[in-house]
Amino acid sequence: MALAHVLGVPRIGPNRELKQAQEAFWRGAIDEAALQAVASGIRQANWQRQHAAGLDWVTVGDFAFYDQMLNHVALLGCAPQRFGFGRKLDLSQYFQLARGNAACHAMEMTKWFDTNYHYLVPELKPDTPFALGAEWLFDEVAEAQTAGFKPKPVLIGPLSFLYLAKEKTPGFNRLDLLERLLPVYAQILARLKAMGVEWVQIDEPILALDLSAEWRSAFERVYHSLNAAGVKLLLASYFGPLRENLLVALKLPVAGIHVDCVRGADELAQVIDWLPATRVLSVGVIDGRNIWKTDLAAVLDRFEGLHARLGDRLWLAPSCSLLHVPVSLAHENRLDPELKNWLAGADEKIAALSTLKTAFNAGRPSVAAALADNAAALAARRHSSRVHDAAVAERLHALTATHDTRNSGFAVRQAAQRARFRLPAFPTTTIGSFPQTADIRSARARFKQGELSEADYTAAMQQAIRFAVERQDALGLDVLVHGEAERNDMVEYFGEQLAGFAFSQNGWVQSYGSRCVKPPIIYGDVSRPHAMTVAWTRYAQSLTGKPMKGMLTGPVTILQWSFVRDDQPRATTALQIALAIRDEVVDLETAGIGIIQIDEPAYREGLPLRQADWAHYLDWASRAFRISASGVADATQIHTHMCYSEFNDILPAIAAMDADVITIETSRSDMELLRGFGAFHYPNEIGPGVYDIHSPRVPPVSEMTRLLEKAARVIAPENLWVNPDCGLKTRGWPETEAALENMVAAARALRQRNGNGGGGQAVIAV
Repeated sequence: MALAHVLGVPRIGPNRELKQAQEAFWRGAIDEAALQAVASGIRQANWQRQHAAGLDWVTVGDFAFYDQMLNHVALLGCAPQRFGFGRKLDLSQYFQLARGNAACHAMEMTKWFDTNYHYLVPELKPDTPFALGAEWLFDEVAEAQTAGFKPKPVLIGPLSFLYLAKEKTPGFNRLDLLERLLPVYAQILARLKAMGVEWVQIDEPILALDLSAEWRSAFERVYHSLNAAGVKLLLASYFGPLRENLLVALKLPVAGIHVDCVRGADELAQVIDWLPATRVLSVGVIDGRNIWKTDLAAVLDRFEGLHARLGDRLWLAPSCSLLHVPVSLAHENRLDPELKNWLAGADEKIAALSTLKTAFNAGRPSVAAALADNAAALAARRHSSRVHDAAVAERLHALTATHDTRNSGFAVRQAAQRARFRLPAFPTTTIGSFPQTADIRSARARFKQGELSEADYTAAMQQAIRFAVERQDALGLDVLVHGEAERNDMVEYFGEQLAGFAFSQNGWVQSYGSRCVKPPIIYGDVSRPHAMTVAWTRYAQSLTGKPMKGMLTGPVTILQWSFVRDDQPRATTALQIALAIRDEVVDLETAGIGIIQIDEPAYREGLPLRQADWAHYLDWASRAFRISASGVADATQIHTHMCYSEFNDILPAIAAMDADVITIETSRSDMELLRGFGAFHYPNEIGPGVYDIHSPRVPPVSEMTRLLEKAARVIAPENLWVNPDCGLKTRGWPETEAALENMVAAARALRQRNGNGGGGQAVIAV
């Protein structure tokens, strides 16, 4: 008899209840008890849905108030020592780790593997203590048991925890902390067993990565140690195939192993060959990363023989946690019915899992109607006329080598741009967005609901743009932006205006903390029916004599932050988007906009997890960017922005993008991320972020100046720009103005220190 479970589910609530409660708590509108009540309600509802679907366990420990890695920092009692907190964090301290406080900047944040989810990076030193800290996991297990559910707690494994952390002491190997960490994991497992827990899911997603021999060899001793706790361990790997780590995983003394049969489909035969005779095999057969329905008949065809062989040792599951898909499509009443029938959120994927379990155990006739509906939806998608556009295919076929090359090399372009703009040394700018006030959000919502005329909506957005431009002028910024008042999201805004995209009403997915995004759905060939940003940018430029940046989202980021069609290579879809963005870039230049930013914050995120697969991705990703950017003259300056990723291992590919200026997030790492650009001798201009926009903290001028001085020691000062880490959409105006005032003051201090007050980005010494 096949069993079924999930590795995790969305924790935001069907209507983003957690986000609303978090933000209310942060601003003091509700107390902790009210926040905890919302959290408990979300957990109870999640468990009830799993139980009602006939899953054999409810997953506990996948809930987090901010992030699962931060939860483990609290659980393991290893909060960064610079905060001065004790071993057992309270909720206020937990949030301070994520958001910073008056004395300390927030913990560094980076992408969770190749997803758009961000995790908080543990900070480790040789003397980092580990001890059982927050009791939240045990409380949630007890909560599930009290409610009558059978819990399967989930932990991030000790090796993945250490691997995904960062050393904060030069020359220190964080793997040296393993012997200090393992006893705490053993204590956690013993506590769970004493509570009556039978199975613990222990996630080791780093098994999908290229691991050194040192890290691979650590697995055996770790799991021999943890196995002694006596609770059954389900070792879970996901996001890719195991490859050379396959035998390492299958030889471990655990009771079961979960493998990703969506991304690691080709190695299932090897897994079966090496699976020990008594080992449970959990197969991830439903895509936990994308929104398309699963071909249930294909899953049954593929796994029925294995079920006959393994019986109740075969567990059915999604490929990974369902954290990465929307909660449900139940209330999506505006989606085209045909398109909606092709899709599945977390609830629908759990229902599909239930159908598969029943089909395996009771035979296909027992779920014949569900299987027929599934087959009909898949056939409708395959044969739909709305998916393919012959004109798009012809344009792709006509691409030549010159489509991804600027007219001149960077040195020639740089000279033309400096002659055109005459900017001072350390020119100041922002990344693009300014605070989305309640008035802006209200006007946009009323316009979408038909309560505000187009003329009145345009006037409201122009008023917000005028305010943003006036504030930037008053602050003394050198290159301005229009503030993006009209944009709901940096990807959704463009997708709404491109052919081949569809949108949900409530398809929210957590990106980090209380930040949620609503990814577009790319279901067909992509093209640009009309200009998307030109009128807003032209209006903003009319308000000032300073350069106004055109703000666009790049093809790779639009691809990465969407639910992408799975019926053609991602590279093909990226090139389609690139041509659409290229048309917008050319139209902006024609409208007199001389600086155009094509943001690619997801460029590193799209990198395959295995280095052997990098070259192919980097080739088509950098080409897609260059195609989007190469239709303009030398004197038009192309910017790009990247954030919250490790860049050093792909710097040649970033240089190959050939943007005139790149801005990157560096403040949380104290400019650590910039060192690689210096060692690589990055050839073009660069703007390292000098303050963290995800924290309400306003850094003093001295702190920003120190960071700029540090940057100028590794990057030629004449090539340095000054900017925040990222856009300012989520901040309020008072803190935004205070921070930007300090940022401008820091730039001016460096100019004065070096005797350069403006006029052409003169070479200076720091």
